[in-house]
Amino acid sequence: MTDSTNTNPAIENYLLEERSFEPSDQFKQNAIIKDAAIYETADKDYLKFWEQQANQLHWFKPFDKVLEWNLPFAKWFLGGTLNASYNCLDRHVNNGLKDKIAYYFEGEPGDKRSMTYGELLDEVEKFATVLVSLGVKKGDTVAIYMPMILELPVAMLACARLGAAHSVVFGGFSASALSDRINDAESKVVVTADGGFRRGVVVPLKDNVDEAIKSSPVVESVVVVKRVGDKHPVTMLENRDYFYHDLMSQVTERIGAVEVDSENLLFLLYTSGTTAKPKGIMHTTGGYLTQVAFTHKAVFDLHADSDIYWCAADIGWVTGHSYIVYGPLANGATGVIYEGTPDFPDKDRWWSIIEEYKVTILYAAPTAIRTFMKWGIEYLKKHDLSSLRLLGSVGEPINPEAWMWYRENVGLNKCPVVDTWWQTETGSIMISPLPGITKTKPGSATFPLPAIGAEVVDDTGKKVTLGGGYLTLTRPWPSMLRGIYKDPERYQQTYWSRFDQRYFAGDGAKVDEEGYLWLLGRVDDVMNVSGHRVSTTEVESALVDHSAVAEAAVVGANDATTGQAIIAFVTLKSTESASPEKGEELRAHVAEKIGPIAKPKVIIFTEDLPKTRSGKIMRRLLRDVAEGRNLGDTTTLADPKVVEEIKQKAALNTSED
Repeated sequence: MTDSTNTNPAIENYLLEERSFEPSDQFKQNAIIKDAAIYETADKDYLKFWEQQANQLHWFKPFDKVLEWNLPFAKWFLGGTLNASYNCLDRHVNNGLKDKIAYYFEGEPGDKRSMTYGELLDEVEKFATVLVSLGVKKGDTVAIYMPMILELPVAMLACARLGAAHSVVFGGFSASALSDRINDAESKVVVTADGGFRRGVVVPLKDNVDEAIKSSPVVESVVVVKRVGDKHPVTMLENRDYFYHDLMSQVTERIGAVEVDSENLLFLLYTSGTTAKPKGIMHTTGGYLTQVAFTHKAVFDLHADSDIYWCAADIGWVTGHSYIVYGPLANGATGVIYEGTPDFPDKDRWWSIIEEYKVTILYAAPTAIRTFMKWGIEYLKKHDLSSLRLLGSVGEPINPEAWMWYRENVGLNKCPVVDTWWQTETGSIMISPLPGITKTKPGSATFPLPAIGAEVVDDTGKKVTLGGGYLTLTRPWPSMLRGIYKDPERYQQTYWSRFDQRYFAGDGAKVDEEGYLWLLGRVDDVMNVSGHRVSTTEVESALVDHSAVAEAAVVGANDATTGQAIIAFVTLKSTESASPEKGEELRAHVAEKIGPIAKPKVIIFTEDLPKTRSGKIMRRLLRDVAEGRNLGDTTTLADPKVVEEIKQKAALNTSED
């Protein structure tokens, strides 16, 4: 344990993990990248490395300078012109892939579609023409608020085709959140759907748009895709609202891809600010496309001619932008898009999709994996998952037991697991194993990818070679954010002010004896208990390490004696029962795994945890529950009723000293 003078955002006695897994000989033999010399080569001349990756794309005009770096502002591949839509579609069609499947679509009600690269290009060309008819031009922004249907990537790529930026707003956000994003981006056009499906219920997207526009006078036109039809009729305002299929049926010409500068704004993606308005993260064309294409191929060992790839995220988040749309399409991959939830109509929906489409690569969030653990393996056993050959994890640190469950039960002990660390701001994966090279450890994202500079530092900015600290990035990278929209000072202050000449976005990490990186989550998710810095991630991992626990979330609550007390919200596996004795057993287990200082003061058993619709646990709400504060807006929760149930149980203090 650390003493009270140690300010590293991690306890020293991290869960001991002695298991490790080398890539199999068969996997290594067939891997896209199998020579570890790539790390040394890339580190020796990282600009040359990225130049080589950029040259895998189609450029209308070659770039003449790789990087211009005026910290914290970067410009990559200067002088070059290209188009993201052309790189994702036209060049593949021109190279004989017209009839290759770009996407298999599975709707929640069970409807199915597939779309070839030729069909996708045709749709994108037509919708780009529609956008031009609505006054959209290069340099404009278009708001997109849609369910997970094929028209969503069509809309994104149509914007890119014109050199207009898209601002995709996750379909789970409220009308107020949508309005904030429309106004900040000054989007004249909104693309939406009449609704989407979620567990058999219609999500009224068009109604939310109508409400949002009441406080968004900048909007001139709304395009509505018919998704739910008669199940939820919508009101259409004359000369403002248009049905997608009506506009598309009137198109007689096609729009070619507009040549844009490498630094042309490709998209805005808003991240929630804790104390201020959402931040419009800016990503530009050349650098972003270069790095998402490289990382998608390298991290997932993509064999585009044979793999069926499924990233089970929502396109409304950066994971979907980078690893459902731009990365896979730039690489000519075949992907799966699924509209619904993992448990509708039953808890085996994912496994049935994998079996049906013979998915080979699955990229999912630890929250989903832990949920599947809770449900039990009988749902997996109903289906043939033998097509899978690689598994990925994204969104938050994955605890070792969830990693092992994923490998053993989903991957059948034969699939490498690539745990990835990155952020909306980084644009693409930064830390991850290369599956044909890296020995993996359950719970560790392992090492920075080739050409990526990442170091853990202490409070003073000094590099930490063993133990915990703050994760920083030490050199620019092509897919890095180009700033916060209309607020360069906030960009400088948020990401570059904490440590000199280092990017820091708020995550803690630990380095072990072999140099492996262990992500510990946000540093504001570090509790100070009697002067000891205890990571919520570590306590959660210790709890889930217990055979009875399916999922756990830990927060710190103000405590008059210790400064902060550790409060744990625990979901047991379906075969287990909650009791005071079980609480004591779990507290003792944490003390054994980490140390007495990390033992939760309170354990609250709950059937579920409050999660956003993207699957992330809302620890802010749990913290408010633990401290009895007003919960505020919970409209983006998967099931808002969960919070009320937890509040009631919290009042009982199921297990306390």
